[in-house]
Amino acid sequence: MAFQPIVDVRTGRPFAYEALVRGANGESAADVLAQVTADNRYAFDQQCRVAAIEGAVAAGIADTDARLSINFLPNAVYSPVACIQLTLKTARAVGLRTDRLIFEFTENEEMVDTDHVRTIIDAYRKMGFTTAIDDFGAGHAGLGLLAKFQTDLIKLDMDLIRDLASSLPRRIIVDGVVRMANALGITVIAEGVETAAEYHALRDIGIHYMQGYLFARPGFRSLPAITMPFAERTDRVAAA
Repeated sequence: MAFQPIVDVRTGRPFAYEALVRGANGESAADVLAQVTADNRYAFDQQCRVAAIEGAVAAGIADTDARLSINFLPNAVYSPVACIQLTLKTARAVGLRTDRLIFEFTENEEMVDTDHVRTIIDAYRKMGFTTAIDDFGAGHAGLGLLAKFQTDLIKLDMDLIRDLASSLPRRIIVDGVVRMANALGITVIAEGVETAAEYHALRDIGIHYMQGYLFARPGFRSLPAITMPFAERTDRVAAA
């Protein structure tokens, strides 16, 4: 696993670290996920949870107050209670409190049975976990999905964030999503933040949690240090 911080930009401290799957020699997530099939999906999902928890604790997350965000495959969960047992056992073994765990629906994973996904969310909440929809606004993670069930967090897809400061349509869309999420009691996280201009535009909209190369690249088997942007404002577009 590699770990990338989700930053609370009001404090400059990590709200959470997302565990990102890598090969044993650092191969990309795409290379690893390309090997996942219907036959090995369940075993892969279980092994990723164990690797994320063990790897985060080995990297030092227990010495922080940050949470650990784990991507999971909802189609691999045949029973929320049964499939969480190894996760709970692993967390107990390494001394990580389970209320520090966040579970994200992984990138563009199609929700074959949304009723089943709602059951997973409800079960995880009862167990004290936080839930998130990843890549909101891309693939299968959109408004239709959010209308059927609500998670604690939504993570805006990086395509909505890119060039946000200079794109009026993007700013209007992101602002609308934030207003909608606030009304639903959902916290918004911006993914893929790469420039100071994007950072300032997101802050102006009211987003306080961000993730991206601007703050830190993923650290392979490590928790990378956070760099906060202090660039001069060059993205003022209110009059545009």
